[in-house]
Amino acid sequence: MNDLSLHILDVAENSINAGAKNIEIIIDEDIENDRLTIEINDDGKGMDDATINKLSDPFFTSRNTRKVGLGIPFLKEAAENANGNLTISSKPGKGTRIKAIFQYSHIDRKPVGDTEETLISLILLANETEFIYKHIKNKKEFDFNTMELKEQLGIKDLDEPGLLIQLKKILKQKLLEIQ
Repeated sequence: MNDLSLHILDVAENSINAGAKNIEIIIDEDIENDRLTIEINDDGKGMDDATINKLSDPFFTSRNTRKVGLGIPFLKEAAENANGNLTISSKPGKGTRIKAIFQYSHIDRKPVGDTEETLISLILLANETEFIYKHIKNKKEFDFNTMELKEQLGIKDLDEPGLLIQLKKILKQKLLEIQ
């Protein structure tokens, strides 16, 4: 994966497959402290400790559709290559929290990437899932919440193509404002 937004997409897809109805994605670009943190929280089915311990093994997956699970091992490797780490906490029936920390200035840190495209893809993939997205850079913050947006617009779904095109433009503009 060339950028971190693709890792976010992969982990969020895992959350969706685990039955999550709410997924929170937090990106904190703390340049002052030379740290990039990506956190993904969900309310999916969760995992026991034995499953968590197997997640770093690329030949382990809980899915029946394939025999390997490369998403978490690749994200862990990306964090460790940038002088960081990955932590996972989860409880069966309670959900999962995945947190990756990177040294912001590290030469091997992958770029954050196209997070607005990732969000649009997730909305299209799982329109019934609510997404909370928070992006912080240099203490400037942008928050996006699909449930709040649906309430403001008085609609049930965000899957109309024209709406998604406008939403992507707004996301891009708001993310540029915190740069």
